[in-house]
Amino acid sequence: MKYRSEIDGLRAVAVVPVILFHAGFGVFSGGYVGVDVFFVISGYLITIILLSEIEGGTFSIARFYERRARRIVPALTVVMLACLPFAWLWMIPDQLREFGSSLVAVVFFVSNFLFWSEEGSYFAAAAELKPLLHTWSLAVEEQYYLFAPLSLALLWRFGRRTVFWLVVATAVLGLLATEWGWRYAPRANFYLPQFRIWELLAGSICGFLATSHPLGANNLPRASNGLSALGLAMILFAIFAFDENTPFPSLYALVPVGGAALVVLFAHKGTWVARLLSARALVGIGLISYSAYLWHQPLFAFARIRSLVEPAPELMMALALLSMGLAYVSWRFVEQPFRRRPIPLLPSRRAVFMASGVAGAGFVAFGLYGNVSAGIPSRLAGVEPGSYAARLLASTRGAGLRGDCTPVPPGENRPALCTVFAPENPKLRILIIGDSHAGSLLRAFAGVGRENAVYQMALASCPPINRTSLHRAIFDVGVCEQATRDQVQAVREGKFDVVVLAARWSVYAGREGRRVFALGPEGDPYFPSLATSRETFSSHVAATVKDYRDLGVAVVLIDQVPENKVLPRKVIEQAILLDLEQGQGEAQFEQAVRETSVTVEEDEKRQAFTEAELDKLRGEKVWVLSFDELFARDGRYVWGDRDGTYYIDGDHLSAHGAALVEPAMTAAFEEIAAALKAGPPAGAAPP
Repeated sequence: MKYRSEIDGLRAVAVVPVILFHAGFGVFSGGYVGVDVFFVISGYLITIILLSEIEGGTFSIARFYERRARRIVPALTVVMLACLPFAWLWMIPDQLREFGSSLVAVVFFVSNFLFWSEEGSYFAAAAELKPLLHTWSLAVEEQYYLFAPLSLALLWRFGRRTVFWLVVATAVLGLLATEWGWRYAPRANFYLPQFRIWELLAGSICGFLATSHPLGANNLPRASNGLSALGLAMILFAIFAFDENTPFPSLYALVPVGGAALVVLFAHKGTWVARLLSARALVGIGLISYSAYLWHQPLFAFARIRSLVEPAPELMMALALLSMGLAYVSWRFVEQPFRRRPIPLLPSRRAVFMASGVAGAGFVAFGLYGNVSAGIPSRLAGVEPGSYAARLLASTRGAGLRGDCTPVPPGENRPALCTVFAPENPKLRILIIGDSHAGSLLRAFAGVGRENAVYQMALASCPPINRTSLHRAIFDVGVCEQATRDQVQAVREGKFDVVVLAARWSVYAGREGRRVFALGPEGDPYFPSLATSRETFSSHVAATVKDYRDLGVAVVLIDQVPENKVLPRKVIEQAILLDLEQGQGEAQFEQAVRETSVTVEEDEKRQAFTEAELDKLRGEKVWVLSFDELFARDGRYVWGDRDGTYYIDGDHLSAHGAALVEPAMTAAFEEIAAALKAGPPAGAAPP
C-alpha cells in the first residue's frame, strides 16, 4: 500500500482536538469527534490491506493478528504499567476497584462494554477520573478487527461487488440504529459496537472505492480540491460546533465521518488539503498519534484525582504537551522497535503472542486483586475509629432509614408502600411520593414523624407526575407510568391527609444544558423535544396536584436541594490520602468544600424553570417548600461543612445533610398541620 502523508496529517487533526477536549478547553467542545475520524481512517487502511492480500492470494489471519498485536499491544502495555503506581498511591478505594475492572477489560478488549455497564455518561464529571476511559475506542476497533477479516475472507466467494454492497447495507443499518440509540439507549449508543460499526465501515467503503480489481490503482477517485476542502471543513465544523448536548453518535455524526471520508477519497497529492495535511508538523503528530491518544487520558485523570479541585488550565495544557512528549518517546522506543523490519523485537509470531499473553495475565491478576479487595482500603492510613478522617467518611452514609424504604421498581419482591414513622394517634397521615430524592429526604422527616404517620411510595428516576412518559430513563417506557398509577391508587385507598411530592425536578423538565431525561405526554409516540418536555412538565405537574386535591388531600411539593459539582466521597477520601490531618485538617477541608461548591447564581440558573413552575402552584392546601438557604454560604451552596458532607453524590442528601434539613422540615409541617386544623378561610370554595 502506497504511503499517504496526508493520512498522517488527518490523524493529527483527529488527535489534537480529542486531547484538548479532554483537557477541558471549551473551544474544542466537539473535540470528541476526533475518535470518529480515527474510526474512518482505521476502516480505510485495514480494508486496503485486506483487499490487497485477499485479491493477491496472500491473506493470513495469523499474520493479520500478529500485525495488530505489534501495533497495539507494546505501547498500550507501557501506558498501563505507568498507571499502576499512581493508581496505588492516589486512588481512593472505589476508584482503584473500578480501575482494576478496567485493567481486566482492556486486556480482553471489552472496556467499551465495561464503561457502558457503569453509571454515568462519557461526558460526566466522574468519567474524567477514569485513566483508561479512552480505551473504549480501542475496544471497538479490536472488535471490528475480530470480525472484519474473517467476514471478508468468507464472503469473498460471492464476489467483490456483492461484498461491497453488503458492507454498504450494514453501514446504513448501523447509522439508522444510532438514531434509535441516542433516544432510547444513549450510553449503549455511545459505547457499543453495533452503534459504532458504521463509522469503521464508512472507512471500508472508502477502501473499496479507492482500489480497483485486482490490485491496480487505475480507478482511484480523482483528486478534488473542492471535495477534500469540504471534507476538512466538515471535520473542523464538528470540532468547534458540536458539544456534549449534541445527540451523538446519530445523523450528526455524518458530519465528521463524511468529512473524513471525503478527505480520504479526494485529498490526493497536489490538492490544497493534501499539501496542508502533509506539513511536517502535522505528519509528525500523526505518526505519534496512537501513543499520544494512549498517554493523554491517564495524565489528565491522575491530575484530577490528585487535586481536590479542578486543575488549572495552565496545568492541563502542560499535561497535553507532556502527552505529546511521552508519545514521541513511546513511538520511538516502543512502537517502532516492535514493528521495525526486517528484524523487529520479538521476531517470531509465537513470541509476540506469548509476550502479549504474559503481560495481559499480569494486568488481569492486579486488576482482579484490586477489584475483589474493594480497592485495597488498607491504603487509607489514619482512619482509626473516632479520628477526624473517620468522621468525615461516616458522613457519606445515605439518609435512608430502612432498607425496605429504598425507592425500587414495581414488580420486585418488596412492598411498594413503606411505613417510615408510625406513632400512636398520629395528627396527620403523610405519604411521600417521588423518585430517589424522596428516599434521600426520609431522615429529614424524623421530627415530623414524632407526631405524624409518615409513609413512602417512591421509584428511583421516575418523576411523580401523572400521565407522562419518560424517555432516556433507566427503565423502559411504561414502568414510570405504572408507578404513578399505583401511587394515585394508594392515595385513593389510603385515607391520607397530605401527599408530599419530592423529585429532582430540573432533570425531567429539560435543561438548557445537557438533557438527562426527556418528558412527554403518556402515549405520545414522538421523542420529546426540549420545548415539549417543558410544556409537559408545566401542564402535568399542575394536573397531578389537581388529581390529589380532587382526592381530598393536601399537597406539599418539595423543591430539589442545590446540586453540587463534585463527588463528596471522592474529595474526602482523596483528602485523607493527601494526609488531610497533618496540620489544620478541618480548615483545609472547609476550604476544599468552598472551592468546589456551586455558586448560588449557577444553581438558580439551572433550576430557574422548575422553581418558577412549582411556585405557580401555591394555593389553598398546596405548599411549596424550599431548603436552599440552609446550604447558602458566601454566595455558594456548599456541599458540606467541617463535620462532613451533606450529600452522598451530586444531588442526594446524606444523613448529615438530612439532619441539616430536619429542623426546618419539622417547623414547616407544624405550620401545615396548624393550617389544616384551622380549615379553609371563611367563604373559601371547597377543593
